[in-house]
Amino acid sequence: MAIRDPGSFRDPTGTIFSSGDTILRSVNGEAAQNFARLKSSGAYDDLTGRGWIIGADEADAVLLAEVPEPAQGGRVLVHPRLPFISYPYEWPFALLKRAALLHLDVQLRALDFGFALSDASAYNVQFAGHRPVFIDIPSFVPYQDGDYWTGQRQFIEQFVNPLLLRALFGIAYNAWYRGALEGIASSDIVALLGRFRRWLAPDILTNITLPDLLQRRARHAPDTATRPARPLPRAALKLVLQRLHGWISKLTPKTIAPTEWQRYEIGNVSYAGDEERRKQDFVADFARRRLPACAWDIGCNTGRYAEALLANGARSVVGFDSDLDALEAAASRASAGDLNFLPLFSDAANPSPAQGWAEAERSGLTSRRNADAVVALALVHHLAIGRNVPLPFVVEWLVGLAPRGVIEFVPKPDPMVQRMLRLRRDIFEDYDSAQFEQALGRHARIVQRLELAAGGRTLYEFERVAG
Repeated sequence: MAIRDPGSFRDPTGTIFSSGDTILRSVNGEAAQNFARLKSSGAYDDLTGRGWIIGADEADAVLLAEVPEPAQGGRVLVHPRLPFISYPYEWPFALLKRAALLHLDVQLRALDFGFALSDASAYNVQFAGHRPVFIDIPSFVPYQDGDYWTGQRQFIEQFVNPLLLRALFGIAYNAWYRGALEGIASSDIVALLGRFRRWLAPDILTNITLPDLLQRRARHAPDTATRPARPLPRAALKLVLQRLHGWISKLTPKTIAPTEWQRYEIGNVSYAGDEERRKQDFVADFARRRLPACAWDIGCNTGRYAEALLANGARSVVGFDSDLDALEAAASRASAGDLNFLPLFSDAANPSPAQGWAEAERSGLTSRRNADAVVALALVHHLAIGRNVPLPFVVEWLVGLAPRGVIEFVPKPDPMVQRMLRLRRDIFEDYDSAQFEQALGRHARIVQRLELAAGGRTLYEFERVAG
């Protein structure tokens, strides 16, 4: 029997189920009729042909039997399963911007066929590699000339305001967004802009300052009858969407702060001679032999090793890093090479938790594990020494992410580790290669190891053991 997705409950017209590798969506009543109209209008074929929306086929009798009885009153659609489900608060600037532009593109093209989107949730967009795709088919509703864009405020708070935090102020929005799942309130942006700036920029004035002012006035207005709003012609609605598209297209992220990783591509002083080439060859050889369907690159940095994995047999890579500037470079690399690579923001010591309604609406990172290989290069010392996570805990966590992988151990004499210890007391007596190998041996078999320099950085290929 198919299992209902715990995050699928807000829309009464449709519910998501999963059955093995199959994703099912029940749509009932008006939503089922709207889907039929969407297909007959040509809009569905046009949008799927552009790769903008996810495919949806009618379920056959076998799959239909998998869906619980209450959901069988309407239609049941089958969607392709995406490699990984991510959330807006995990997306770096480049990906959030792409998702915002896709939403506007879909809305504009749907209007050409007589449809609109009923809401503007950022959670209606997912990524297949670096490419965004709109996934909420029941959001398409018939457009009536004169209709307003009911999702405008939602779009601003879930897409535009987070982008503005980074573009205008150099503030990382990810933790803020994670703590406010419905987006970043326009009132917060207005407060940050200050008294004068909020009135001077036309796009900010029309999309943030004035709507926030009207919203605050409406909350304090007496309960009296209001005049009906004047119809908004289709041409005017399209102009609103097009202006937003142009504004967002020009937004660029401010650098948050200089980091070690911003210089990584130019000159990495952590490796001498041919050490880095040998490291890349080790990772490439692992990928050729193991051919992972989905590899996780923990501490992916600019995506160099994710690209090496993909070039040598991995079908997809999901990368995680806490350096947002490095992630921008990774997103650019994925786009330039059209790589099946999704770079996401994640602090390995504080990854995304299960949250939302009943702590189940948005899944935590651990419950989304789907990797059959993991790569963690130059990461262990940042957790064990930089974040005081005991070395055995770090190893157990990494081995638990996938049944096989490659981990790099950086010993204490390494210049990077010494730099980390420069301004603090060394309390890490158990941090050495022997302790690392002992911890790894509790959970996995060491397939092979490569010492890049005598007594220096060492790569370990492991295979997890049962029990």
